[in-house]
Amino acid sequence: MRAHGRSEAPIPQRAARQAVQGETPLLACRGLRLQAGARVLVEALDWRVEPGSRWVVLGPNGAGKSTLLATLAGARRADAGEVALAGRPLPQWDAQALAAQRALLPDGWLDPFAATVLDTALTARYRLGAADAHGSRIALDWLARFDCGALRAHDVRSLSRGERQRVAIATTLTQETPLLLLDEPIAHQDPRHQALVIGELAALAQRTLVASLHDLNAAARLATHALLLDGRGSWVAGRAAEVLTAERLSVLFATPIDRLGGADGDGFFVVRPPR
Repeated sequence: MRAHGRSEAPIPQRAARQAVQGETPLLACRGLRLQAGARVLVEALDWRVEPGSRWVVLGPNGAGKSTLLATLAGARRADAGEVALAGRPLPQWDAQALAAQRALLPDGWLDPFAATVLDTALTARYRLGAADAHGSRIALDWLARFDCGALRAHDVRSLSRGERQRVAIATTLTQETPLLLLDEPIAHQDPRHQALVIGELAALAQRTLVASLHDLNAAARLATHALLLDGRGSWVAGRAAEVLTAERLSVLFATPIDRLGGADGDGFFVVRPPR
């Protein structure tokens, strides 16, 4: 587990640090700083994302989760430090090569023109051009897995927000990249579809995920690892079992959070009103 923060940092920290592995990580941050104007959101982030891991990013509103994901995707410049993908700094990747390595699910959509759901999903494969012989089959499979198969001929502008979000997730997966950067993937989902989305993401093979979430129980179900951001520069990163504790989360969100034992032994988080 790794941590960074000033002495007044609100996230409880341990002295233990993750062992540096010799293998090149899929994604790495070195001394990364993120700012919003003069406000420092993340400071000196040294972080490795190994292939096949599923990271959740948690923090209060305004902590820099979306800013981090945009920076990892190369859609925003770091304010200091470096992000490397497969050992190469992001500025060394051209747009086509980067599109083959990472896909970003943003926190909103822009649909200015009429387009079917299927055509919207196929935009993720634009880089492949005429050589893409299987795009429709791949897109339809992902749409079906996220309960959008019956919507394939619908105008994307006619969808509910929950349906549109699942189409966006299916589109991201249709891009077929090893790294998925997902900003609030379960936003707008009813309980059934929230469980479906988390279940599908948790079952992905040979993909690496970094996802921002607000639902603590969904995060615990999905994550192999977790990164906590307090929005004042401090952060903690490590295995989910070590980082996603009631103590840490209570301090991070400035409200009492308990972890209650379940019949299956996994337990679940209960958030109580601030005192």
